[in-house]
Amino acid sequence: MARAALPGRLTWQLATVVEVAAETAQTSSLVLDAPKWGGHHAGQHVDVRLTAEDGYEAQRSYSIASAPEDRQLVLTVERLEDGEVSPYLVGELRAGDELELRGPIGGYFIWRQADGGPVQMIAGGSGIVPFRSMLRHRAAVGSSAAVRLLCSARSLEDVIYREELEPLAAGDEAFDLRFTLTREWPEGWTGHRGRIDQALLEQVAFKPADQPLTYICGPSGFVEAAAGWLVAGGHDPRHIRTERFGPSGA
Repeated sequence: MARAALPGRLTWQLATVVEVAAETAQTSSLVLDAPKWGGHHAGQHVDVRLTAEDGYEAQRSYSIASAPEDRQLVLTVERLEDGEVSPYLVGELRAGDELELRGPIGGYFIWRQADGGPVQMIAGGSGIVPFRSMLRHRAAVGSSAAVRLLCSARSLEDVIYREELEPLAAGDEAFDLRFTLTREWPEGWTGHRGRIDQALLEQVAFKPADQPLTYICGPSGFVEAAAGWLVAGGHDPRHIRTERFGPSGA
């Protein structure tokens, strides 16, 4: 992901895996016990380091899925078949195993109660992960800030956290949840179809006059396109925050 930590500013620490919970066929959440964890803001991420027996190291960054108020730290990882780290984290890691991590990292792509709303969240695939942290934080602090989450996924089964998000939205009039499916649709699907584009954003997103604080997270091309369409539609670029990821051998 397009993220960087300042050398010497963070210390590696050990976290013990409590549970590896499947979210979708390709995605799992790692529930971690990190005794030295000092807390985080919703939207931040961590670096994870794996070291092989021969000393070879591989390091990747993952968004934090848990809220600052949650008892345990949670990372959600999407398995990439040609990846170097994610297949191990999703397919091989077991309860009781240990991971090296450092963080939290990032102070720009965060949401705090004081930031208010309305809040527009636009996610592509696993780009939904930091939004789970933000939404959980919002619920934990009792915020009434209006939120709209638009998530793009291949199919309904590929929507990460769907079983958590749908009841949350159903019980909160200030939380508007939308999915757009790009490849497969269940029978009778009346929601959006196809990739996020300018027309869909004009239909679903808050209007420029609402002055929303907008967060966009997903693959680099997706993020750049969505941000560009919003700016072209009159949204203030100073109110748009982006987090992107691309090919990294994850």
